[in-house]
Amino acid sequence: MPSLPLATAPPFGFSVRVYWEDTDAGGIVFYANYLKFFERARTEWLRSLGLEQRALKETTGGLFVVSRTHMNYLTPARLDDLLHVTASVSQLGRSSITLAQQALLISKQAGTLLCEGSIRIGWVDAASMRPARMPQSLLERLHP
Repeated sequence: MPSLPLATAPPFGFSVRVYWEDTDAGGIVFYANYLKFFERARTEWLRSLGLEQRALKETTGGLFVVSRTHMNYLTPARLDDLLHVTASVSQLGRSSITLAQQALLISKQAGTLLCEGSIRIGWVDAASMRPARMPQSLLERLHP
């Protein structure tokens, strides 16, 4: 099955509060922490589908790894801000998924887009860490 764009489905959403540990010396969210926020949203998205990553590894012998990121930083988030972090599948292939992700401000100026990105995660054999094809049952669960 070739990698194809998917019909748009409502994005999965997850709330994240900005803590001291997330900010830099300037008092704004350190840019790399958006990757952490996106990771949490992807993990919770999988969990919402009944797919826990540890169980996937144990039952299929495979796991997801990030293979590519593209980020656009638009407006900084600050200490105590509440963010809405989204994840939606934009492409689904036999061995990878590309997700569109966003971080939006909930508190203060609600709806402000702070950061957006495209994250590609590949499916690998857990023992060899080599690319592999996802099981068909997994593909069916991931398709929106």
